[in-house]
Amino acid sequence: MIEKLKQAYGSQFEPSLIEEIDHVGTFLEVPEGEDLIRPGQYIKAMPLLLSGSIKIMRPDTEGDELLLYHLEKGDTCAMTMSCCLGNTKSEIHAVTETPVELLMIPIGKMEEWSGQYKTWRNFVFNSYHTRMMEMLESIDNIAFNKMDERLENHLQNKIKIFNSKHIYTTHKEIASDLHTSRVVISRLLKKMENDDKIKLHRSFIEVL
Repeated sequence: MIEKLKQAYGSQFEPSLIEEIDHVGTFLEVPEGEDLIRPGQYIKAMPLLLSGSIKIMRPDTEGDELLLYHLEKGDTCAMTMSCCLGNTKSEIHAVTETPVELLMIPIGKMEEWSGQYKTWRNFVFNSYHTRMMEMLESIDNIAFNKMDERLENHLQNKIKIFNSKHIYTTHKEIASDLHTSRVVISRLLKKMENDDKIKLHRSFIEVL
């Protein structure tokens, strides 16, 4: 396990901190499509992502959800840290987008390491900053970009996450991520296919 930890975080943390994380962290393997965090849940540990991808969404009062950002190898969730340290209920929904491996770090260690390791403090602050910029980007996307531009940006993000131009998803899932209707997404995808930007297959979208 420590080798995976070094691969994901070795460039950010000193060896002594890596060893502590390996000692106190609880290792989890979670398949694709599973809930990691639900709205209203108290969070007692902070995740460090060793592999895979997690999408973080914000639900509204009607049960719809808006995609805020993705977490990948070497990341953690700033919203989770806030809930942990403030002992408040989660206002996000975290779902595995691929099979993931992660380590769960107890709250007490988060506070202890902040005083003991400068690299940990920097990691926490940088994580807050990165996630904040990603959320601002999502807001800008909604406010200033048309839905066809948002859809193209969404597909490009999927290519980066899966490292493939074959995107296995449904029109309904894309509509949910972008907070719109399946009919709108299907129409825009068909237009992209007519423009030779993508090819629609039965179970996946091929970006050309």
